[in-house]
Parts: sequence; structure tokens; C-alpha cells
Amino acid sequence: MLKHNGGDRVGKGTYWSLNTLARIDITEEGTLPGDGKEAYYRMPAAAIIVLAPVLGLLYAAFLPFIGIAMLVKLVAQKAGGGVMEMVHGSASFGWRPSESYLSGKKKEAKKDEASKDTEDKDKS
Repeated sequence: MLKHNGGDRVGKGTYWSLNTLARIDITEEGTLPGDGKEAYYRMPAAAIIVLAPVLGLLYAAFLPFIGIAMLVKLVAQKAGGGVMEMVHGSASFGWRPSESYLSGKKKEAKKDEASKDTEDKDKS
């Protein structure tokens, strides 16, 4: 049997956990660490050495597809960002956090006072 779970009683050998990437060497008959959800595969170290070039080949073969997927994602984010910017611009209410308006709106107040002064002069 190639696959074993944590807590199983197993014989001598090398067991690999693909979830945690841990290697467990059992020198005599013993119990695998972990609970029943942890999966271990019995495989000699020589098999891992043989599988390494195959995994490297798979990585090199799928690398162009990974690049294309990243490019598509980038274009979609840029297009979606432009749409979101348009939506944000139309839904904006004119608040600019970089402006403080600490001095108030004196220009409008001066115009109102000037118009009151002229109305008072006209009435007199």
C-alpha cells in the first residue's frame, strides 16, 4: 500500500507528506505522526530524485501559460480599474481630503456684506 494516514502503524521506510512537505524516516516498525487527516506516501528517496527532473519539466512546460494568465489578469485589472475610476468619478461628492478650508468662505461673506451695505445705502 502506497498511501498511509497519520497514526497508522507502518513498517520500515521513508514516508513523505505532500501537505507539509515533511519526510519521515521509520527505522523499525512504528506509527506515523499526525491525525487521520494527514496523508503520507511511502516512497524511497531514489524515487524522489527521479521525480525531481519530471517536476522541473512540468514547471518549465507550464511557465508560458502562467505568464499568459498573469498578463490576462493584469489587463483585466487595468480595464476594471478604469471602469471603477469612472464610477468613482460619477459618484464623487466633491470632497477633497487634501484641502483644509480652515479659513472658511470669506469671499462669499464679503459679497453678501457688500450687497447689504449697498442696500442699506439705497434705503437711506
